[in-house]
Amino acid sequence: MYEITVHSHFSGAHRLRYLHGKCEELHGHNWKVEVSVVSNRLTKEGVVIDFGILKQKVEKVLKPLDHTYLNDLPYFSGIEPSSENIAKYIFDRLKGELKGHQGTLKNVTAWESETSSATYFGR
Repeated sequence: MYEITVHSHFSGAHRLRYLHGKCEELHGHNWKVEVSVVSNRLTKEGVVIDFGILKQKVEKVLKPLDHTYLNDLPYFSGIEPSSENIAKYIFDRLKGELKGHQGTLKNVTAWESETSSATYFGR
């Protein structure tokens, strides 16, 4: 099995309405995003998926999140814009973007700080 990983980032603000603590207040993060794709075989070019293509797809998915108030996005109207839900949001959209490409999206990790992250392993 092969696995490749790319990193990207976005900046955004949010407030966690139901957490009851300082995160209920408006605040922001510079999220680091890790995306991993796996495959049990390589393309004829000898790769799982071209890093350039994967990075381009990740940037497309992150663009609507960058420099926004995440709570205002329709996706987060009924759920908290937590790192866990942000990782799932990215995973779900990226999975659609990668249809037709070699490899399977394994997971997305959203780092809200150097020491705190959440990973979503989709289906």
